[in-house]
Amino acid sequence: MNHWKVIVSVATYNERENIERLVVAIREAVGDIHVLVIDDGSPDGTGDWCEQFEQGHDWFHHIQRGSKQGLGTATICGMQYAVEQGYGLWIGMDADFSHPPEKLPALIQAMGNPKRPIADVVIGSRYCPGGGVTGWPLKRRIMSRGVNLYARILMGLSPKDCSGAFRCCRTDLLEKLEFSAIQSTGYSFFEEFLWHLKRLGARIVEVPIIFVDREYGLSKLNRQEAFYSLWMMFKLGIRNWLRWG
Repeated sequence: MNHWKVIVSVATYNERENIERLVVAIREAVGDIHVLVIDDGSPDGTGDWCEQFEQGHDWFHHIQRGSKQGLGTATICGMQYAVEQGYGLWIGMDADFSHPPEKLPALIQAMGNPKRPIADVVIGSRYCPGGGVTGWPLKRRIMSRGVNLYARILMGLSPKDCSGAFRCCRTDLLEKLEFSAIQSTGYSFFEEFLWHLKRLGARIVEVPIIFVDREYGLSKLNRQEAFYSLWMMFKLGIRNWLRWG
C-alpha cells in the first residue's frame, strides 16, 4: 500500500460560521481525506449542521458531546477514533481557518511512504524557517514565543512550535500512547502530548505554515486558560528534570 488512509479531526464549539466552509476546503486540499468533527454541544447550531451533513457523506463523521469538555479531551477523542477505525494518519486542526487547509498535503507528504515512513509526527509550524503569523498584535506574538521557549527549556522539547495544534501523527504511534496519563484538558495539552511522544522516541519534524488569526467567531483562549497551561507545563518540566537530572 503506497497511500495513507487519513482522517482530520476538528474540535468545535460555536463554529457554525466556519465549519461548512472548512469542510469544503479540507476536501478540496485532499480529495480522499475523511473528516471528523467533535462538537461540544455548541448552542449556535454547529452540531446540528454536522448531523445533517453526515447523512449522505460517508467520508464525514461527527461526534456530539453534551457539554464543553475542553480542547484536549476533544483532541484525544479524535485520536482514539482514528486508531479504532483503522486510519493510518490522524491530523488535528483548528476550526477557524487559522491552520491553512492547503497545507494538508505538505503534512502528509512529510510523513513519507506508509511502507517507509520518515517521521512519526509532523507539526504545521509557525516558527520554523518559512513559517509565520498574521493578524496578531505584538503582545500575543510575544506571549506565544515566550510559551514556546518556556516549553522547550522546561520540558526539554525540541520543536520550535510546541504549542501549535496543526499536527499529523501516525496512528501506530498513538496506539502506544497512554492517554489516561495525559493530565491537560485545555491548550497545554499540545505541549504535554509532545512530552509524552518524546518519551516514546518519536521522530518529530516541522513544516512551515502561515498562521492566520480567525475572521469569524470568538477565540476560546482566555487568561485563566493561559495561566493553567503554564502551570501544567511547569509541573511536567519538574517531572522531566527529576527523570533526566
